[in-house]
Amino acid sequence: MSLLSMEGDDISNKRIKKISIVGFGGLGKTTLARAVYEKIKGDFNCRAFVPVGQNPDIKKVFRDILIDLGNPQSDLAILDERQLINKLHEFVENKRYLVVIDDIWDEKMCEGINLAFSNRNNLGSRLIITTRIVSVSNSCCSSANNSIYQMEPLSADDSRRLFYKRIFPANSEYPNEFEQVSKDILKKCGGVPLAIITIASALANGQHVKPKREWDILLQSIGSGLTKDNSLEEMRRILSFSYYDLPSYLKTCLLYLCIYPEDSKIYRDRLIWKWVAEGFVHHANQGTSQFLLGLNYFNQLINRSMIQPIYDRLGMIYACRVHDMVLDFICNLSHEAMFVNLLDDIGNSISSQSKVRRLSLQNKYEDHQAKPLTNIISMSRVRSITVFRPAINIMPSLLRFEVLRVLDMSGCNLGEYSSLQLNLKDVGHLVHLRYLGLSSTKISKLPAEIGSLQFLEMLDLVWWFQMVCCGI
Repeated sequence: MSLLSMEGDDISNKRIKKISIVGFGGLGKTTLARAVYEKIKGDFNCRAFVPVGQNPDIKKVFRDILIDLGNPQSDLAILDERQLINKLHEFVENKRYLVVIDDIWDEKMCEGINLAFSNRNNLGSRLIITTRIVSVSNSCCSSANNSIYQMEPLSADDSRRLFYKRIFPANSEYPNEFEQVSKDILKKCGGVPLAIITIASALANGQHVKPKREWDILLQSIGSGLTKDNSLEEMRRILSFSYYDLPSYLKTCLLYLCIYPEDSKIYRDRLIWKWVAEGFVHHANQGTSQFLLGLNYFNQLINRSMIQPIYDRLGMIYACRVHDMVLDFICNLSHEAMFVNLLDDIGNSISSQSKVRRLSLQNKYEDHQAKPLTNIISMSRVRSITVFRPAINIMPSLLRFEVLRVLDMSGCNLGEYSSLQLNLKDVGHLVHLRYLGLSSTKISKLPAEIGSLQFLEMLDLVWWFQMVCCGI
């Protein structure tokens, strides 16, 4: 906060300040940036908080910044990278803005950021970036007026406070028998908040604390500690404890989240209906719907800190995100178990002999000319397909799927690809379909053939309106 503050009336103090928050994964860079953003955003004319992540579509990043800042989005899709940078530069030139660009991995992105947010702004604007890479932070904040904030692990006292707060009820006495083992566990967590929360969530057993013998077993299983050199490997070990502590039904629900790209906002109700359609939600007790049981699963994953809740203006949870380290972890597990096949059209592929059950199509680069999937013998076994824009252009004919239960094309502009194999009229042949996601697809009407679907439980047409269809 002191680095962001303005003191005095001198014009030099009102120049744009760029601050980079740098540190290895799990230290809480995004959490810190979000907390600062929420605290000071009211002092600025316009504001934006945009995630980036590895291998981003640079044009999409700049479009998202413009949209968050309030620029009309009608003409942004046709602009190239340089035009978007120029437009962003023009839009913010005479405004006092606050922009957070989260999780930058590439110095090339910094070049565009420095062009768009020039040092000529004298209205007290603020730009915050977060990154794991020191050279990226130096590139984004190279001038004398800029600052670099090096994230440090939590102190022993703060680590203990965070750890106990997650496990023991508020204002309760901490049993002495746990004191030494908790110190040893925290030492191995290395002051990394994500590691502390993950381990604490594994030791918290609902309203009760797991017995000390289980703390001792976990302590013996953790490696030598988190350092900058071995943080990734050790974090995965720590995440594995929490994952294998989950009941089998929650493991399946968590693995399913690897269908979503990095930094995705995952809408809660859509996700639960897809769990139900996939058969992940067990038959509910009498008087409890499968959706409500799925909601309980969702809340359990939040309670165990495996997913991060997203709140609306009323403080209600309506969506979630998956921390990039957790996503990397479950993607590796999914790959080993052949749970989901991810295709991004730039390297990932499916062999003709693969036992493909679930497909996630994630063509990340809009300019990359993709070819529709063909000659995959196992396509007829696919039970679930989730398509992300612009990967709709590699979607094969629906006639190729014989046992499909979930088809989610939300956010894909189906009108742009009318010349491809995809034809919504073929949806009537998907006799096992239980979930159909067509929100924000810009379709003007539903095909009559949709009436042939006997088992459809959820037809998701628009994000603010969901309809349960029984026996249509």
